[in-house]
Amino acid sequence: MDTVCAIPGAALAVDRSHVPDPKLDIKPGEGTAESTAVLAGGCFWCTEAVFQKLDGVLDVTSGYSGGSASTANYEAVCSGATDHAEALRIRFDPHRISYGQLLKVFFAVAHDPTQVNHQGNDRGRQYRSAVFFADAAQREVAEAYIRQLDEAKVFAAPIATEVVPLDAFYDAERYHQNYAEQHPEQSYIAYVAQPKVEKLRKDFGARLKDA
Repeated sequence: MDTVCAIPGAALAVDRSHVPDPKLDIKPGEGTAESTAVLAGGCFWCTEAVFQKLDGVLDVTSGYSGGSASTANYEAVCSGATDHAEALRIRFDPHRISYGQLLKVFFAVAHDPTQVNHQGNDRGRQYRSAVFFADAAQREVAEAYIRQLDEAKVFAAPIATEVVPLDAFYDAERYHQNYAEQHPEQSYIAYVAQPKVEKLRKDFGARLKDA
C-alpha cells in the first residue's frame, strides 16, 4: 500500500513565479512497481506531450473521464454536452517520480489551473482542470497541495482545479495517442504544446528522460 508522508524541509514562503514542491506526498509501498494518476488540464494532445518526457513516467494515454461509457468518444466530448473531461492516464514508477511531483508539473507547466472550464481558446467543460483521485491518499495529497499553492499565492487567482473520484477512464481513439510527437508541424502543436515542453525543459530539465 502507498502511504502519505510529510516531506521535511518544505519551504513555507515562495516567490509567486515559483511552484514549490508539495509538503505532503505519497511514499511508495514496498514492492510497488507502478502507480497511476489521472489528470485533466485542457487539450490532451498538449498535456500528453509534457508528461511523456518525464523520467519515471512509463506510459501516457489520452482519454476521457468524468462521464459515461456511451459518450466516451471525441465527437460527443467536443460537443461540450457530456460530463467528460479530456484527461490523461499516467502510469509511473513511484520510486523514480512521486505522485506529488507529477502534480507539481501539472500545476507548473501542463496547464493554467486558475481557468474555469477552458484553457486559452479551448472553451467548454471538457477542458476543465481536474484531478481524478483513485484513493484516499491521492485525494489527500491533491487537496493539500492546492491549499498550499493558494495559501502561498503562487498564482494570481485561486486554483479552480476540481478534485473528484475516478469512476472510470476511457481510452481516446487511437489517432489521439502520441499526437504531438507525430504532428510537430501542426500549428496548434507548435503554438500550444511546444511552449509547454520548452518550459518543462527549462524548469524540470533534471527530471527528463534525456537528462
